[in-house]
Amino acid sequence: MNYKQTTDCFNWENGSWIKNKSVNAEAEIIITGDWAPIRRFADIIKKTPEAIYGDLLPYLRDSDLRITNLECTLFGENPVWKSGAVFKGSAGHVRGLTSVPFDVVTMANNHVFDYGVKAYEQTEKLLKDNNIMFLGAGMTPEDACRPLIIEVKGIKIGMINFSEGEDLTSATDGPGVFGWELKRVTNLVKELRKTVNIIIVICHCGVEYIAFPPPYVTDAFKSIADEGADLIIGHHPHVPQGVQIYKNVPICYSLGNFVFYQETELLYRKLGYLVKAGISEKSVSYIKIIPYEINASSLNLLKQDKYDNFMKDLKKVSIPLSNNQTIQDAWHGFLRYYGISGFYNEIDMIVKKMADEPKKGAAMFRNRVATMQHNQHWIDAMTRIVNGTIDESPDWALEITKEWLTAKR
Repeated sequence: MNYKQTTDCFNWENGSWIKNKSVNAEAEIIITGDWAPIRRFADIIKKTPEAIYGDLLPYLRDSDLRITNLECTLFGENPVWKSGAVFKGSAGHVRGLTSVPFDVVTMANNHVFDYGVKAYEQTEKLLKDNNIMFLGAGMTPEDACRPLIIEVKGIKIGMINFSEGEDLTSATDGPGVFGWELKRVTNLVKELRKTVNIIIVICHCGVEYIAFPPPYVTDAFKSIADEGADLIIGHHPHVPQGVQIYKNVPICYSLGNFVFYQETELLYRKLGYLVKAGISEKSVSYIKIIPYEINASSLNLLKQDKYDNFMKDLKKVSIPLSNNQTIQDAWHGFLRYYGISGFYNEIDMIVKKMADEPKKGAAMFRNRVATMQHNQHWIDAMTRIVNGTIDESPDWALEITKEWLTAKR
């Protein structure tokens, strides 16, 4: 069967894809990127939780099922030693979830265990007390990897949530997240296919801030689609990435930041998109992209020129996802941008951290070895340095990489 490429079947003017115009959606789901009551948003969510969503709130509420990624613990006193930053909110911030209300939170990410197992366990209890369903993490590997099955308007939906398990947080023999176990994911998809109408897979993975997903991510998401998933959603890069329609399965590689404030004027870290999916008992009928910007006091829908520019940018980073060669070219554009100097600066920074804070430095080195986003970056780039090809990539890939990493509002 010949399937249309993303650029042929996606409407870039209104941000939508329709699988079959003759099949009406019986319910709507909305899915967001990272949610964390941190930095400037912490006080706003505590005092006026609805205000943070700005004019996105009606879009969130006008859905039959609302899903977000809880990118922090809501308890904790002593952070763990890890490679990156640590995040936490407080118990009162749960009102930011219930005020919408969000029905489900995904928890397979690199921050829900930032303050240890007890803080995670308290967060889990708080969610249960507030009737918020969750998946992707747990006190046992079985709990962490268990799909969530929920019925919406008579449609049985199966959800799977996994991540790269940064900082060795994968649930291998105790508490943790559903880590990078692709065989387990695809087996779960095949099993769910026997009993549910719709399968949604949500993954927290990839290299932060870059314009395109690495090849290991595109390969993984397509293999999940091949086994029967109906919709695949990614987040973690903190910037929006492209959309692909692969064998009639919508794949959104990164939704970008959601309720996640960063003190920066870098353009793409201030942009994101919601995914609204219409579903029936037979399939995902359509998806619609709803872009927004992240301002100091709230989220706001993109309109007019800002909306048009966003959709042009989204199309620009979606076109290369249509074939394996341009996916590789896009990745090589990032490797070229990073270059030898990038590695020198990164390694120098970690070595200095080892001298000042040995545990922190060790955690950073450990994560470079243990996590897909880092070890694939290092292996591929080092190989190209050895081969003398580190500076080779199509110019378009380098230019888009530069734009995503440096453009300001």
